[in-house]
Amino acid sequence: AGAPRCDDEGGERVQTGCGAPRAMVTRLVNTECASLDELLPVARTTEGLTMADDGVKSGAQPDGGAVEKISVPEMTSSDYYFNSYAHFGIHEEMLKDETRTRSYMMAICNNAHLFEGKIVLDVGCGTGVLSMFAARAGAKKVYAVEMSRIVDQAREIIAANGFSDTIDVIEGKMEDVELPSKVDLIISEWMGYFLFYESMLESVLVARDKWLVEGGLIFPDKCTLFLCGIEDAQYRSEKIDFWDDVYGFNMTCIKNIALTEPLVDTVFGEQVCTAVQPVLEVDVNTVKIEDLSFAVPFRLQVSRTDFMHALVAFFDVRFTHCHKPIVFNTGPFNKATHWKQTVFYLDRTLPLEACELIEGTLACRPNKRNPRDLDIAIKYDVEGKHIKSNAVLRYRLR
Repeated sequence: AGAPRCDDEGGERVQTGCGAPRAMVTRLVNTECASLDELLPVARTTEGLTMADDGVKSGAQPDGGAVEKISVPEMTSSDYYFNSYAHFGIHEEMLKDETRTRSYMMAICNNAHLFEGKIVLDVGCGTGVLSMFAARAGAKKVYAVEMSRIVDQAREIIAANGFSDTIDVIEGKMEDVELPSKVDLIISEWMGYFLFYESMLESVLVARDKWLVEGGLIFPDKCTLFLCGIEDAQYRSEKIDFWDDVYGFNMTCIKNIALTEPLVDTVFGEQVCTAVQPVLEVDVNTVKIEDLSFAVPFRLQVSRTDFMHALVAFFDVRFTHCHKPIVFNTGPFNKATHWKQTVFYLDRTLPLEACELIEGTLACRPNKRNPRDLDIAIKYDVEGKHIKSNAVLRYRLR
């Protein structure tokens, strides 16, 4: 008889926000969803704090209930973000990511007609490899802006490869630097885990609004965020449920903390047990900083009878201005990249049958204390043959 056949579940492109429409970010599922403020409330009703000041326990929060506090030290990546990019190791990892680096090389060098004689801005140049691609493609001048101490090595690398006359390395934060002139193109590798982690996109948007000429181009210019469900019993047992019984002792308080921290790791295609759904599209040409806080619906159809343990997010990156558009994808069915995938473990295991649905809302906003970290919430609802469950789960990606 074969596997049951499911109706196709598609998403219509509509304006984002689950409220007032916005034209800069497009949600890709046409259904109702919870609001951003409902899932990631800014103001706490007790102690005069904001939700972003404290972690919150993973699990369902009753409507109108207080957010539960976790007594752990507040730790963010703010203090070490720029210093981490000063070490060559992180640049080695990115340069050896062939999917990433070759896509940029092809987008720039195979489209020399767009770079010839132009002024180019490289936001967060790192070792300077993208700037050198632009110079190789015939750019008249490249402004390579870098905040971390890798800027010293970038100058040496650019000089060693004979591009010092073309590439001006500028040390400083993009938001603060002054360029000699407007630019025709912006290139940047701004994407982080879950696409938005580390908020470097904000620096690109500042550069776009201040320095890009009218009609200028941005490389890359479009990205899509995807969501799917996975079976992952082994990892959950080893890393999450482990805390239920540690040599006969109950340590579930640590389990509750572990559930609030998304896992960045490689997911294999055979683990995916639902349809893969695009939930959000970002157009870097038009997106505004305020659009980077969002709530979007999802509706995932189960592709096989299995247990579901987590939701997984990943993204694609598109260079649409190229003569032949270039796209790469960071998903579990593609060659692994240094971005891997972002895994959000659920509060319970869901036994699901093929063709059943898990619906809900994915919400995200930069952490108030350190905008390079992300506060993320997932509200889900499932009514299946074996389980009926709904919950609001909150996470901190840092």
